[in-house]
Amino acid sequence: MTFEQTSAVWQALLATFFTWGATAFGAGLVFAFKRVGRTLLDAMLGFSGGVMLAASFWSLLLPAKEMAETLSCEAAFPLCLGFLAGGLIIALGDRLFTALSGQRGDRSFGRRLLLVSSITLHNLPEGIAVGVAFGSVVYGLEGASLGAACTLAAGIALQNLPEGTAVSLPLHRDGMSRGKAFFFGQLSGAVEPIGGVFGAWLVLAARQLLPFLLSFAAGAMVYVVVGELVPESQNNEKRSLMTLFTLLGFALMMLLDVLLG
Repeated sequence: MTFEQTSAVWQALLATFFTWGATAFGAGLVFAFKRVGRTLLDAMLGFSGGVMLAASFWSLLLPAKEMAETLSCEAAFPLCLGFLAGGLIIALGDRLFTALSGQRGDRSFGRRLLLVSSITLHNLPEGIAVGVAFGSVVYGLEGASLGAACTLAAGIALQNLPEGTAVSLPLHRDGMSRGKAFFFGQLSGAVEPIGGVFGAWLVLAARQLLPFLLSFAAGAMVYVVVGELVPESQNNEKRSLMTLFTLLGFALMMLLDVLLG
């Protein structure tokens, strides 16, 4: 049985195992390097931000608009509501982790464990986004295609690489063994298969929720980009170069989505 012939839930599960694997690969760099240069890591984060921004529009918001029109419902309200709800959920999660951690700005070991928790929280809506994308293909609606769903999964996998590295290397630098640092680094992506299966199941159970769910995932992803990835990369003294990497990530994801979607 080919990938195209499997059910949407299995497709979402396999795709999110792939994105989890990308997180694990990034975390595995702790075995190859004692450290990764700040500029390189910031460039990877900026690039990831561009990828996620492009995926939010081309793979989520635009298909959500087209699906709403196909379903003969008003697109503006569910898209706006879903987009804002997605960002609000992640914002509330961030505030919760901040309250539990006390001072977020230190570079202590506790700060690194907070980073693991935060990235884990961010990865959950990414998994849901992949699941929703694969689940929507079943209905044959305009804007939904297997190629677009695969492109979204590939884009999320790209941005997961530096996330895994950003967790495992600092943990190792703070005294944790390479094996344990890798374990916690890859663990941050383990929620994506859970989110993928849930997203695909939810779409199959409630077709009319498609525009809302896609825009919800987009809002969550944009919050991560604006609140975490871009600000972190812009702390680098080579800000213009970091911005160019963000543009490059956006352009690459847009190209893939237009060609394959």
